[in-house]
Amino acid sequence: MSIAVAQELIKRTENLSIEETLAFLANEFPEKVVFSTSFGQEDQVITALIATNELPIKIFTLDTGRLFQETYDVFHKTLKKYKVNIQTLYPETSQVEQLLNTKGPNSFYESVENRKECCFIRKVVPLKKGLAGNKVWITGLRAEQSENRNDLALFEYDAHFDIIKFNPLLKWTLAEVQKYIADNNVPQNSLHKKGFISIGCAPCTRAIVEGEDIRAGRWSWESSHKECGLHQK
Repeated sequence: MSIAVAQELIKRTENLSIEETLAFLANEFPEKVVFSTSFGQEDQVITALIATNELPIKIFTLDTGRLFQETYDVFHKTLKKYKVNIQTLYPETSQVEQLLNTKGPNSFYESVENRKECCFIRKVVPLKKGLAGNKVWITGLRAEQSENRNDLALFEYDAHFDIIKFNPLLKWTLAEVQKYIADNNVPQNSLHKKGFISIGCAPCTRAIVEGEDIRAGRWSWESSHKECGLHQK
């Protein structure tokens, strides 16, 4: 896969709807298109599009071991409603054990380096397993989520994972996402109605208040770019 492939896909799908583009990708790369969901609002929209159109796209999620119970609740509701198979990937037990035995359970609060180490073990390593052998990775990224996502393209080549990344909701606003969920009765995390917009691991996520940036609730004690390593530039 390459940058040229991503640019070609942009041209070939420029007049297609999201549903048509997803179907095109599933046909163009059979058994090689995968969607990673964290059960956030954007991901729930994409899951609904895949499921209701019965598209042969693989879906997986990362269970970091530190998720909210509300995330498991919406996971369960999603399985019940859409009858889809969602593969669950976990961190390597030995890596988690070593981290906790050497640095304790809350080392991520102590430095950005420690936090990124925890994210790498709990998220990036399992993600590599989920993406291995695939050609296209569907994500729920939106441009307005953070400054460093403003310049994303609909299709991009992710050199870090050697895969084409498709961002179908790139230009959607949060209001559009929420409207789709409401109009189509899509299951969503109950924390969204309590001020949690971007939801990750429980220790690293808080509700935001009016006027705060969408990503302000993630790793709120630090002033980094608020990324965990899954989506690198």
